[in-house]
Amino acid sequence: MNQTDMKAQTQPRYSGIPTFMRVPAVQDLNDLDIAIAGVPYDGGVSARSGARYGPREIRNMSSMTRSIHHVTRFNPYEVCRVGDIGDVPFTDVYNIERAHEDIRAFFAPVFAAGKKTLIAGGDHSITFPVLQALAPARPIGLVHVDAHTDTWDYFLGSKFTHGSPFRRAVEAGLIDPKKTIQIGIRGAQNSDEGWRYSLESGMRVVFIEEFTQLGVAAVIAEARKIVGDGPTYLSFDVDSLDPVYAPGTGTPEIGGITTREALELLRGLNGIDFVGADVVEVAPPYDPSGNTALVAATLMYECLCLLAATKGT
Repeated sequence: MNQTDMKAQTQPRYSGIPTFMRVPAVQDLNDLDIAIAGVPYDGGVSARSGARYGPREIRNMSSMTRSIHHVTRFNPYEVCRVGDIGDVPFTDVYNIERAHEDIRAFFAPVFAAGKKTLIAGGDHSITFPVLQALAPARPIGLVHVDAHTDTWDYFLGSKFTHGSPFRRAVEAGLIDPKKTIQIGIRGAQNSDEGWRYSLESGMRVVFIEEFTQLGVAAVIAEARKIVGDGPTYLSFDVDSLDPVYAPGTGTPEIGGITTREALELLRGLNGIDFVGADVVEVAPPYDPSGNTALVAATLMYECLCLLAATKGT
């Protein structure tokens, strides 16, 4: 059977053990095509912590999602076996490099088994060990939606913070900077180091002003041109959104993308060969309403549709 057991969808949303989008909890990788997982870690933040609670609250709010996409009429659960494989277990959360080892160890067998993976963070530092676990044979493309380039080097003695994952990924030969697009970048900085690194390494950086000037459709076309038809990873930081839509995040920047623009952007990426995706930096303590987690859960559903659409291609 190539579809997801969605019996839980027929139960009240407030009942049962919470899993992402009410999919089955799965332990055997042979029983799924797309693995959804949480990474409850925020040891790499530079300001406000709290993203460690992201996966739990996204799971809770994802009970509000349904199966059939209202625009495309696509049902990802009919074409893929989707399962929640749980959270990364950590042995040493007070040491970033040790924590990243735990993340690599958790996801390496998932990718080795040929499964696509959808991840809820956690801070953005988690994406580097995820890409290490993916271990592509050659550098892959990247669509990165964020307020920040995350290509700084050291911060307060560490080079593995949430401000550096994509610099580390380029250095490790995991992503191709010339097949990387960063969308929504904004906010004053004390140094232009990150912007310079992204631009000088060959990344296409779409600052929010250009995003607004070009419009979503043109940015979609640019993203598709940049990444081409090769394997690509999608990383979506909720601080790319204006904090009026996603206040529950560690490093908010005003003047960001709207939720409607974010949905249009993701839908326009359909058909790209995404091998994995993450939605990161949801910090529930800063949003008692739960709206940021709901936004993230909805974005994850859109990402799931993107991953499912190219299963087996």
